[in-house]
Amino acid sequence: MQVKKFGKTGLLVSELCLGTMTFGWQADEGTSHEILDRFTGNGGIFIDTADVYSEGRSEEIIGRWLKGRDRESVVIATKARFRTEKHPNGVGLSRKHLISAVNASLKRLSTDYIDILQVHAWDPLTPLEETFGTLNSLVEEGLIRYIGVSNYRAWQFEKALQLCRSRGWHEPVSIQPHYNVIVRATEFEILPMALAENIAVMPWSPLAGGVLTGKYADGISRAIKGTRIGDSSTPEYYRGLENERTSRILSLLSRISGETGKTMAQVALNWVISNPAVTAPIIGARNVKQLEDNLGSVGWKLTEEQMSEINNTSRMDVTYPYDQRAEDQQQRDRTLT
Repeated sequence: MQVKKFGKTGLLVSELCLGTMTFGWQADEGTSHEILDRFTGNGGIFIDTADVYSEGRSEEIIGRWLKGRDRESVVIATKARFRTEKHPNGVGLSRKHLISAVNASLKRLSTDYIDILQVHAWDPLTPLEETFGTLNSLVEEGLIRYIGVSNYRAWQFEKALQLCRSRGWHEPVSIQPHYNVIVRATEFEILPMALAENIAVMPWSPLAGGVLTGKYADGISRAIKGTRIGDSSTPEYYRGLENERTSRILSLLSRISGETGKTMAQVALNWVISNPAVTAPIIGARNVKQLEDNLGSVGWKLTEEQMSEINNTSRMDVTYPYDQRAEDQQQRDRTLT
Protein backbone atom coordinates (compact mmCIF):
# COMPACT_ATOMS: atom_id res chain seq x y z
CA MET A 1 0.00 0.00 0.00
CA GLN A 2 1.39 3.40 -0.97
CA VAL A 3 1.53 6.42 1.33
CA LYS A 4 0.16 9.83 0.38
CA LYS A 5 0.62 13.35 1.65
CA PHE A 6 -2.27 14.46 3.86
CA GLY A 7 -3.43 17.58 2.07
CA LYS A 8 -1.25 20.63 2.71
CA THR A 9 0.41 19.08 5.78
CA GLY A 10 3.62 17.09 5.99
CA LEU A 11 1.73 14.13 7.46
CA LEU A 12 1.85 10.89 5.48
CA VAL A 13 -1.03 8.40 5.47
CA SER A 14 -1.78 5.15 3.65
CA GLU A 15 -3.91 5.36 0.50
CA LEU A 16 -6.64 3.41 2.30
CA CYS A 17 -7.96 4.35 5.72
CA LEU A 18 -9.36 1.62 7.97
CA GLY A 19 -12.78 2.59 9.30
CA THR A 20 -13.65 0.96 12.61
CA MET A 21 -17.39 1.55 13.00
CA THR A 22 -17.84 -2.25 12.95
CA PHE A 23 -15.57 -2.75 15.98
CA GLY A 24 -17.59 -3.75 19.01
CA TRP A 25 -20.72 -3.93 16.84
CA GLN A 26 -20.37 -6.36 13.95
CA ALA A 27 -16.83 -7.45 14.81
CA ASP A 28 -15.87 -8.64 18.28
CA GLU A 29 -12.56 -7.61 19.86
CA GLY A 30 -10.62 -10.61 18.63
CA THR A 31 -11.79 -10.15 15.05
CA SER A 32 -11.19 -6.39 15.27
CA HIS A 33 -7.59 -6.93 16.38
CA GLU A 34 -7.10 -9.43 13.57
CA ILE A 35 -8.40 -6.85 11.09
CA LEU A 36 -6.01 -4.22 12.50
CA ASP A 37 -3.09 -6.67 12.28
CA ARG A 38 -3.87 -7.58 8.69
CA PHE A 39 -4.38 -3.94 7.66
CA THR A 40 -1.10 -2.74 9.16
CA GLY A 41 0.66 -5.88 7.91
CA ASN A 42 -0.26 -4.80 4.39
CA GLY A 43 1.18 -1.31 4.81
CA GLY A 44 -1.88 0.44 6.23
CA ILE A 45 -1.06 3.13 8.78
CA PHE A 46 -4.27 5.21 8.79
CA ILE A 47 -7.13 4.32 11.20
CA ASP A 48 -10.42 6.19 11.63
CA THR A 49 -12.86 5.92 14.53
CA ALA A 50 -15.30 8.09 16.52
CA ASP A 51 -16.34 8.46 20.14
CA VAL A 52 -19.87 7.28 19.35
CA TYR A 53 -18.94 4.12 17.46
CA SER A 54 -20.35 1.27 19.55
CA GLU A 55 -20.73 3.76 22.43
CA GLY A 56 -16.96 4.15 22.70
CA ARG A 57 -16.07 0.46 22.40
CA SER A 58 -14.43 1.00 19.02
CA GLU A 59 -11.91 3.40 20.59
CA GLU A 60 -11.37 1.03 23.54
CA ILE A 61 -10.64 -1.88 21.19
CA ILE A 62 -8.11 0.21 19.27
CA GLY A 63 -6.58 1.38 22.56
CA ARG A 64 -6.01 -2.16 23.77
CA TRP A 65 -4.54 -3.09 20.37
CA LEU A 66 -2.14 -0.12 20.57
CA LYS A 67 -0.63 -1.28 23.86
CA GLY A 68 2.86 -2.66 23.28
CA ARG A 69 2.97 -1.24 19.76
CA ASP A 70 4.81 1.76 18.36
CA ARG A 71 2.26 4.56 18.69
CA GLU A 72 4.18 6.71 16.20
CA SER A 73 3.82 4.08 13.46
CA VAL A 74 0.09 4.72 12.97
CA VAL A 75 -2.12 7.74 12.35
CA ILE A 76 -5.28 7.73 14.49
CA ALA A 77 -8.26 9.91 13.56
CA THR A 78 -11.33 10.16 15.76
CA LYS A 79 -14.41 12.40 15.96
CA ALA A 80 -16.50 14.33 18.46
CA ARG A 81 -19.88 16.06 18.20
CA PHE A 82 -22.73 13.57 18.72
CA ARG A 83 -24.29 12.66 22.04
CA THR A 84 -22.08 10.70 24.44
CA GLU A 85 -23.81 11.68 27.70
CA LYS A 86 -27.49 12.09 28.62
CA HIS A 87 -27.14 15.54 30.15
CA PRO A 88 -27.75 18.66 27.98
CA ASN A 89 -24.03 19.35 27.46
CA GLY A 90 -23.23 15.79 26.44
CA VAL A 91 -23.51 16.69 22.76
CA GLY A 92 -22.34 19.40 20.36
CA LEU A 93 -19.20 21.39 19.66
CA SER A 94 -19.12 23.68 22.68
CA ARG A 95 -15.84 24.18 24.53
CA LYS A 96 -17.25 22.16 27.43
CA HIS A 97 -18.23 19.14 25.34
CA LEU A 98 -15.19 19.17 23.04
CA ILE A 99 -12.68 19.17 25.90
CA SER A 100 -14.65 16.47 27.71
CA ALA A 101 -14.90 14.38 24.52
CA VAL A 102 -11.18 14.66 23.75
CA ASN A 103 -10.18 13.65 27.27
CA ALA A 104 -12.55 10.67 27.13
CA SER A 105 -11.23 9.58 23.72
CA LEU A 106 -7.61 9.84 24.91
CA LYS A 107 -8.46 7.58 27.83
CA ARG A 108 -10.28 5.01 25.69
CA LEU A 109 -7.52 5.02 23.04
CA SER A 110 -4.83 4.70 25.75
CA THR A 111 -2.77 7.42 24.07
CA ASP A 112 -1.37 10.84 24.94
CA TYR A 113 -2.52 12.48 21.72
CA ILE A 114 -4.90 12.19 18.78
CA ASP A 115 -3.40 12.63 15.33
CA ILE A 116 -6.53 14.06 13.71
CA LEU A 117 -9.57 15.22 15.64
CA GLN A 118 -12.57 15.71 13.39
CA VAL A 119 -15.79 17.50 14.28
CA HIS A 120 -18.37 14.88 13.32
CA ALA A 121 -20.92 17.30 11.86
CA TRP A 122 -21.92 20.96 11.78
CA ASP A 123 -23.27 22.32 15.06
CA PRO A 124 -25.94 25.00 14.42
CA LEU A 125 -25.99 26.10 18.08
CA THR A 126 -22.32 26.72 18.81
CA PRO A 127 -20.47 29.71 17.30
CA LEU A 128 -17.56 28.72 15.05
CA GLU A 129 -15.31 30.98 17.13
CA GLU A 130 -15.95 28.80 20.17
CA THR A 131 -15.48 25.49 18.35
CA PHE A 132 -12.36 26.32 16.38
CA GLY A 133 -10.86 28.44 19.16
CA THR A 134 -11.13 25.37 21.38
CA LEU A 135 -9.63 23.11 18.70
CA ASN A 136 -6.75 25.57 18.27
CA SER A 137 -6.10 25.41 22.03
CA LEU A 138 -6.11 21.61 21.94
CA VAL A 139 -3.45 21.66 19.21
CA GLU A 140 -1.38 24.13 21.22
CA GLU A 141 -1.65 21.86 24.27
CA GLY A 142 -0.40 18.91 22.22
CA LEU A 143 -3.54 16.84 22.78
CA ILE A 144 -4.36 16.79 19.06
CA ARG A 145 -2.03 17.18 16.07
CA TYR A 146 -4.42 18.21 13.29
CA ILE A 147 -8.00 19.44 12.92
CA GLY A 148 -10.48 17.93 10.48
CA VAL A 149 -14.21 18.00 9.81
CA SER A 150 -16.79 15.45 8.76
CA ASN A 151 -20.13 15.95 7.01
CA TYR A 152 -19.56 19.67 6.38
CA ARG A 153 -20.82 21.40 3.27
CA ALA A 154 -18.28 23.34 1.23
CA TRP A 155 -19.50 26.75 2.44
CA GLN A 156 -19.34 25.57 6.04
CA PHE A 157 -15.76 24.39 5.62
CA GLU A 158 -14.73 27.64 3.92
CA LYS A 159 -16.35 29.69 6.66
CA ALA A 160 -14.38 27.79 9.30
CA LEU A 161 -11.19 27.97 7.24
CA GLN A 162 -11.38 31.72 6.72
CA LEU A 163 -12.18 32.29 10.40
CA CYS A 164 -9.06 30.37 11.42
CA ARG A 165 -6.92 32.28 8.95
CA SER A 166 -8.21 35.62 10.18
CA ARG A 167 -7.45 34.69 13.81
CA GLY A 168 -4.10 33.03 13.13
CA TRP A 169 -5.44 29.70 14.42
CA HIS A 170 -4.55 26.21 13.29
CA GLU A 171 -6.73 25.50 10.26
CA PRO A 172 -8.83 22.43 9.45
CA VAL A 173 -6.78 20.33 7.04
CA SER A 174 -9.20 17.55 6.10
CA ILE A 175 -12.81 16.80 5.29
CA GLN A 176 -14.67 13.50 5.51
CA PRO A 177 -17.63 13.49 3.08
CA HIS A 178 -20.04 10.83 1.86
CA TYR A 179 -18.82 9.81 -1.61
CA ASN A 180 -19.10 6.81 -3.90
CA VAL A 181 -20.20 5.88 -7.43
CA ILE A 182 -23.84 6.40 -6.46
CA VAL A 183 -23.45 9.48 -4.22
CA ARG A 184 -21.72 11.92 -6.56
CA ALA A 185 -23.15 15.29 -5.51
CA THR A 186 -19.95 15.63 -3.46
CA GLU A 187 -18.29 16.53 -6.77
CA PHE A 188 -20.33 19.73 -7.16
CA GLU A 189 -18.77 21.83 -4.40
CA ILE A 190 -16.82 19.81 -1.83
CA LEU A 191 -14.20 18.14 -4.04
CA PRO A 192 -13.43 21.27 -6.10
CA MET A 193 -13.06 23.23 -2.85
CA ALA A 194 -10.72 20.58 -1.47
CA LEU A 195 -8.56 20.70 -4.59
CA ALA A 196 -8.43 24.51 -4.56
CA GLU A 197 -7.47 24.65 -0.86
CA ASN A 198 -5.30 21.48 -0.88
CA ILE A 199 -7.51 19.82 1.73
CA ALA A 200 -7.22 16.09 2.44
CA VAL A 201 -10.39 14.13 1.55
CA MET A 202 -11.40 10.92 3.36
CA PRO A 203 -14.63 9.64 1.76
CA TRP A 204 -16.85 7.51 3.96
CA SER A 205 -19.09 4.72 2.68
CA PRO A 206 -17.18 4.32 -0.62
CA LEU A 207 -19.11 1.08 -1.22
CA ALA A 208 -22.53 2.56 -0.33
CA GLY A 209 -22.97 0.26 2.65
CA GLY A 210 -22.16 -2.78 0.53
CA VAL A 211 -24.59 -1.98 -2.28
CA LEU A 212 -21.69 -1.60 -4.74
CA THR A 213 -20.33 -5.05 -3.89
CA GLY A 214 -23.32 -6.65 -5.63
CA LYS A 215 -24.30 -8.59 -2.49
CA TYR A 216 -27.84 -7.18 -2.59
CA ALA A 217 -28.61 -8.32 -6.12
CA ASP A 218 -31.90 -9.82 -4.86
CA GLY A 219 -33.00 -6.43 -3.55
CA ILE A 220 -31.71 -3.95 -1.00
CA SER A 221 -34.99 -4.17 0.90
CA ARG A 222 -34.29 -7.89 1.50
CA ALA A 223 -31.00 -7.26 3.32
CA ILE A 224 -30.62 -9.67 6.23
CA LYS A 225 -29.35 -9.13 9.77
CA GLY A 226 -25.58 -9.26 10.04
CA THR A 227 -25.05 -7.06 6.99
CA ARG A 228 -24.36 -3.31 7.03
CA ILE A 229 -27.80 -2.51 5.60
CA GLY A 230 -29.63 -5.21 7.53
CA ASP A 231 -28.28 -3.78 10.79
CA SER A 232 -28.56 -0.14 9.75
CA SER A 233 -30.50 2.38 11.85
CA THR A 234 -31.52 4.13 8.60
CA PRO A 235 -32.73 1.29 6.32
CA GLU A 236 -35.08 3.65 4.50
CA TYR A 237 -32.06 5.54 3.10
CA TYR A 238 -30.68 2.37 1.52
CA ARG A 239 -34.09 1.34 0.21
CA GLY A 240 -34.10 4.68 -1.61
CA LEU A 241 -31.07 3.50 -3.60
CA GLU A 242 -33.11 0.68 -5.11
CA ASN A 243 -33.79 2.30 -8.48
CA GLU A 244 -33.02 2.09 -12.20
CA ARG A 245 -29.86 4.22 -11.97
CA THR A 246 -28.37 1.97 -9.27
CA SER A 247 -29.24 -1.09 -11.34
CA ARG A 248 -27.40 0.35 -14.36
CA ILE A 249 -24.36 1.11 -12.20
CA LEU A 250 -24.29 -2.39 -10.71
CA SER A 251 -24.64 -3.98 -14.13
CA LEU A 252 -21.67 -2.00 -15.43
CA LEU A 253 -19.52 -2.74 -12.36
CA SER A 254 -20.30 -6.41 -12.81
CA ARG A 255 -19.18 -6.29 -16.43
CA ILE A 256 -15.95 -4.41 -15.62
CA SER A 257 -15.34 -6.88 -12.80
CA GLY A 258 -15.33 -9.64 -15.39
CA GLU A 259 -13.00 -7.66 -17.68
CA THR A 260 -10.46 -6.89 -14.97
CA GLY A 261 -10.63 -10.03 -12.86
CA LYS A 262 -11.36 -7.81 -9.87
CA THR A 263 -14.40 -7.92 -7.61
CA MET A 264 -17.15 -5.32 -7.95
CA ALA A 265 -16.07 -3.83 -4.62
CA GLN A 266 -12.50 -3.46 -5.87
CA VAL A 267 -13.68 -1.76 -9.05
CA ALA A 268 -15.91 0.67 -7.13
CA LEU A 269 -13.11 1.49 -4.66
CA ASN A 270 -10.57 1.96 -7.42
CA TRP A 271 -12.89 4.48 -9.07
CA VAL A 272 -12.93 6.52 -5.83
CA ILE A 273 -9.16 6.23 -5.34
CA SER A 274 -8.57 7.43 -8.90
CA ASN A 275 -10.17 10.81 -8.21
CA PRO A 276 -7.30 13.32 -7.79
CA ALA A 277 -9.19 15.08 -4.98
CA VAL A 278 -9.33 11.92 -2.85
CA THR A 279 -6.61 11.22 -0.29
CA ALA A 280 -7.81 7.97 1.28
CA PRO A 281 -11.25 6.35 1.18
CA ILE A 282 -12.41 4.82 4.46
CA ILE A 283 -12.91 1.08 4.14
CA GLY A 284 -14.81 -0.94 6.75
CA ALA A 285 -14.96 -4.66 7.38
CA ARG A 286 -16.86 -7.11 9.58
CA ASN A 287 -14.19 -9.78 9.09
CA VAL A 288 -10.74 -10.35 7.59
CA LYS A 289 -12.20 -11.74 4.35
CA GLN A 290 -13.97 -8.44 3.64
CA LEU A 291 -10.80 -6.51 4.48
CA GLU A 292 -8.71 -8.64 2.12
CA ASP A 293 -11.17 -7.94 -0.68
CA ASN A 294 -10.96 -4.19 -0.03
CA LEU A 295 -7.16 -4.28 0.02
CA GLY A 296 -7.30 -5.62 -3.54
CA SER A 297 -8.53 -2.22 -4.73
CA VAL A 298 -4.99 -0.76 -4.81
CA GLY A 299 -1.96 -1.50 -6.97
CA TRP A 300 -3.79 -1.31 -10.30
CA LYS A 301 -5.84 1.18 -12.33
CA LEU A 302 -9.04 1.19 -14.32
CA THR A 303 -8.52 2.14 -17.95
CA GLU A 304 -9.58 5.59 -19.17
CA GLU A 305 -12.39 3.93 -21.12
CA GLN A 306 -13.65 2.09 -18.02
CA MET A 307 -13.47 5.28 -15.94
CA SER A 308 -15.41 7.14 -18.63
CA GLU A 309 -18.08 4.43 -18.76
CA ILE A 310 -18.54 4.51 -14.98
CA ASN A 311 -18.68 8.32 -14.99
CA ASN A 312 -21.28 8.42 -17.75
CA THR A 313 -23.44 5.61 -16.37
CA SER A 314 -23.48 7.04 -12.83
CA ARG A 315 -23.89 10.67 -13.89
CA MET A 316 -26.56 12.49 -11.88
CA ASP A 317 -29.32 14.60 -13.41
CA VAL A 318 -28.48 18.17 -12.43
CA THR A 319 -29.52 21.69 -13.27
CA TYR A 320 -27.73 25.03 -13.19
CA PRO A 321 -25.19 25.80 -11.77
CA TYR A 322 -23.92 22.22 -11.97
CA ASP A 323 -24.90 21.24 -15.51
CA GLN A 324 -22.58 21.15 -18.52
CA ARG A 325 -23.96 24.41 -19.90
CA ALA A 326 -22.89 26.26 -16.75
CA GLU A 327 -19.48 24.59 -16.88
CA ASP A 328 -19.07 25.64 -20.51
CA GLN A 329 -19.91 29.24 -19.57
CA GLN A 330 -17.08 29.29 -17.05
CA GLN A 331 -14.58 27.87 -19.53
CA ARG A 332 -15.65 29.89 -22.59
CA ASP A 333 -12.89 32.03 -24.16
CA ARG A 334 -10.47 31.17 -21.35
CA THR A 335 -8.30 28.57 -23.06
CA LEU A 336 -4.66 29.16 -23.96
CA THR A 337 -4.86 27.47 -27.33
